[in-house]
Amino acid sequence: MDRALVNLRLAELTDQLAARTPAPGGGTAIAVTCALAAGLVEMAAAFSPAAEAGAVMARAGELRAQALALAEQELDSYRPVLEALQIPKSEPSRADALTAARSSASEPPFKLAETGAELAELAADAARAGSPHLAGDAIAATLLAEGACRAATQLVAINLADADNDPRPRQAGQLARRAAAARDRALANGF
Repeated sequence: MDRALVNLRLAELTDQLAARTPAPGGGTAIAVTCALAAGLVEMAAAFSPAAEAGAVMARAGELRAQALALAEQELDSYRPVLEALQIPKSEPSRADALTAARSSASEPPFKLAETGAELAELAADAARAGSPHLAGDAIAATLLAEGACRAATQLVAINLADADNDPRPRQAGQLARRAAAARDRALANGF
């Protein structure tokens, strides 16, 4: 890609996602979704009368920046896996190369699962304690963040399906459960 992802117009990004290329792909879409959720949390917190609104807004801004950085990382994270798959199956180094590449490729989605879980929790709190006029935005942020967390968890599980000793699939599952609990809290307000 000749330009930074964050400098693309939305139509350009969706065109690139739709293209017959390995990247950008699911991980990038997850990262952008986290960034969108974070922006909604920031907006909801900006209008919140809650005492902790400033801290929530600041943390959501940090998570938005982190998500955008992870979107850029995701553009190249799967390339080593594709390269390892090109090694002939008869080559003894293939299995180790593929294991290492999949482990490395799992790191950005794992970080996105962490980001999504934390955003879902921040958004759920904003839905409950923030301005009632922005409850819909905070709930939307919660649902986006929970979906992103869940999708990132699946990428981790797929990449590490054969890595029995790697704790990240289990940890990512715990993050997805945290995000789901935040979603349930956000929706419990009767909306």
